Amino acid sequence: MVAFVALVGMSACNDDTQPPAAVAHVDDDVVTVGSFDFPESVVLAELYSQGLERAGIEVRRSFQLGPRELVAPALAQGLIELVPEYRGTAHQFLEVGATDAALDPLRSAPAQDTNAIVVTRKTARRYHLRSISDLRPIARRLTFGGPPECPSRPLCLPGLRKTYGLHFDEFVRLDTGGPVSRQALLDGAVDVALLFSSDPALSSGGELVQLADDRDLQPHDNITPYVHRRVLGRFPGLAAAVDDVSAHLTTAELRSLNGEMAAGDRPVRAIASDWLDAEGIR
Repeated sequence: MVAFVALVGMSACNDDTQPPAAVAHVDDDVVTVGSFDFPESVVLAELYSQGLERAGIEVRRSFQLGPRELVAPALAQGLIELVPEYRGTAHQFLEVGATDAALDPLRSAPAQDTNAIVVTRKTARRYHLRSISDLRPIARRLTFGGPPECPSRPLCLPGLRKTYGLHFDEFVRLDTGGPVSRQALLDGAVDVALLFSSDPALSSGGELVQLADDRDLQPHDNITPYVHRRVLGRFPGLAAAVDDVSAHLTTAELRSLNGEMAAGDRPVRAIASDWLDAEGIR
């Protein structure tokens, strides 16, 4: 717990977000919504925060807290109370970590976002790459880029080794599927990188190509809010408000929201508010 408190104390907090105090919030009259430390997670957390506020529920924002290894225990202990998650990955992580006893998943959105193994179109043409399996004969000559947690996560480097037999020449620590990773690919600093399938840069005809996960390493990662179980009893209308947001969220809309976040010319609260208005969520 000391490591978690130290980390969130240093987290960037935009739009009046605040790191959670080192005490549980499960008995107060405010719902503390958290997010991971990448833009998609932040805009999702803002969507659900505003959805709750429109239902008359007061919200405390604690965004950009860190990776799942820190956020999941914080949720289980009540330091935060709701986090938009990725269903398949969250299920695997919580099952292994035995931290799910206090948590409940709410309705999953149609929107999905999975880990994507990506190369440039030039690299794909050079090595005739269509699937992740195609990397095996050449992986030892290639550099792989991914988030700092990648070497220990079963769906990143360990999974690529176990499922696909891939052993890369070098691993380069980048950001979590964000602009640093994209630019590293485009600049040739890495040959292969982990991005997210909802990244607008992966649209058809672009410079980046997602390789097919032909051995099904990645689970189906529908956007799914997880809540601390005690919160549901305190706020009877919470589940309905959150489910309403999830019901309207598609993969295409998630990609569009990510594009607005990447543009960087509008605050996240405005992006989320406009989307909720357009979807008729009052």
